[in-house]
Amino acid sequence: MAKLSVPVATINAEVINDMALDPYRRLLKIRGVPTLLLVGLLARIPATATGMALTLHVAVVLELGYAKAGLITLASTIGMAAGSPLSGRLVDKHGLRPVLTVTTVAQAAFWACAWMLPFPALVVAAALAGLLGLPVFSVIRQCLAAMVPVPQRRTGFALDSILVEVSYMTGPALAVAGITTLGSGVTMAVVGAGMTVAGLGLIVLNPPTRSAEEQESHEQAAGRLPRRQWFTPAFVALLGTVAAATFVLTASELAMVATMTNAHQTAWVGLAVGIWCAYSLIGGLVYGGLSRGFSPWVLIGGMGLLTIPVGLAGGDWRWLIVALLPAGLLCAPSLSSTVDAVSGWVPARARGEAMGFHGTALLIGGAASAPIAGAVIDGAGPAWAFAVAGLVGVAVVLVGVPFRRRRPPQPTSMPAVKAASETSATAPSTAPSAVS
Repeated sequence: MAKLSVPVATINAEVINDMALDPYRRLLKIRGVPTLLLVGLLARIPATATGMALTLHVAVVLELGYAKAGLITLASTIGMAAGSPLSGRLVDKHGLRPVLTVTTVAQAAFWACAWMLPFPALVVAAALAGLLGLPVFSVIRQCLAAMVPVPQRRTGFALDSILVEVSYMTGPALAVAGITTLGSGVTMAVVGAGMTVAGLGLIVLNPPTRSAEEQESHEQAAGRLPRRQWFTPAFVALLGTVAAATFVLTASELAMVATMTNAHQTAWVGLAVGIWCAYSLIGGLVYGGLSRGFSPWVLIGGMGLLTIPVGLAGGDWRWLIVALLPAGLLCAPSLSSTVDAVSGWVPARARGEAMGFHGTALLIGGAASAPIAGAVIDGAGPAWAFAVAGLVGVAVVLVGVPFRRRRPPQPTSMPAVKAASETSATAPSTAPSAVS
């Protein structure tokens, strides 16, 4: 019996591994999805580098300090918060290519001259560039929802969240390396070229924003879709939960950096952030392979609860990064669950605008957390910043839970069911997670 135990254990491990990865294999077999995800990853890298490039250009190259660099970030954020739902609404109304053409030209123009603008003009230009920002994040999610059958969307959004994590690990680091070695002029030109190539790539690819059945339903529908049909108090509560997720994450990052700085361990900040991102990647990979998902209220509330005691670790950065493990594992699942919820909340012909509001909520949560966490760090210390971040996240979730039951019922279209059944019919019969 002892001789059989090793082969049996090996076989069981292989079976479990196949079951965990099978949802991703079936997802990547859907025509166009691998290309969309690859283009999305490459397009997001320059997009994630923009904030760091502007900050270092103003604070270091122009020697104007980080306060004025913060004004640039604020102007850009306000522009993006306003422009995200606007571009989504225009995509819903006019299609993808016209919106991508305008925003690609706007980004190329801004980054071609941003390095030479005086500070007052740069603030205005950054706000306009944010307003006309290339809608890479929302467009990829909108197109993924159109291309992937409903039973597989959670896996698709989980994989997309993992790739977003990779882009955030890559883009800012490249911006820092570029500014410090090549200077801001060359780096900003490279960022602009990357944004332009990203826009052109999406224009050429032109992924569908609605499935064939959704497009047919859209053409048969009479008149415009009133926003009040889907932009309800329950939807606003969902957006509040989305904002709570980035509030917790941004405040946690600031608290972690402050904790390590106070302990004179700044040299290890990069490694600590990398390990924290790895937690999110692992959590997203596992979540996408599960047979069923969880409510964003549960995941984000859990992430907040698990963040509250992190500050007790204190001292050595290694204990701090261990304390961040439980909450870190919920990062990508929390964000992907909100995208999944938004995609299923609204009719397909309003999905672009809804994804735009989702992007705005992410920006608002991150922007609101910085001054609040900073004030707590300065007044009470970074340990309390973890506690406040988690408590705010939990509080927002609790406020939104009563509205969750008031979400409008979404009719299940026969074409969508048909598409899902056709996909399941082509999938291996051993996959129990084909339907979530």
